[in-house]
Amino acid sequence: AHQQLRHLPPTDYSGRLRTSDSLLMSTRKAFGSLDRKRNEVVSQSAFAFLFSELIQYSQTRVNTADELIAKLEDAGVGIGQRTLEIACWRDRTSKRETRMRGILQFITQTLWKSLFGAAADNLQRSVDLEDEYLIVEKDPLVNA
Repeated sequence: AHQQLRHLPPTDYSGRLRTSDSLLMSTRKAFGSLDRKRNEVVSQSAFAFLFSELIQYSQTRVNTADELIAKLEDAGVGIGQRTLEIACWRDRTSKRETRMRGILQFITQTLWKSLFGAAADNLQRSVDLEDEYLIVEKDPLVNA
């Protein structure tokens, strides 16, 4: 039932490959929403609806709770990577961070603020695992 999407190289209407300049121009026009202003927000009801639909969609395609957790984790990783990429693209003033603690600070402050309207409350290192960090939110938008 699922079809594989083929990524074709961008072409103009004559079938020729576009140059990088024209590709960049058309990309900026097509994805103008990437440049949205900082004060524009998505309503909580829209977020709640999408979140609910993601959960329901995932539940219909698994048989166990462990499969559901794995499916939601996979979706979260993909969504998180794309969201982080957009946030980095929008915040052109900062340098590309390569240290673990630095990127986590970027996530808890810049990215969190763009997603939820305020920076995360705290970033803590896990007691159990040395390479695990916890983002603390006192009033989460979605209850676990």
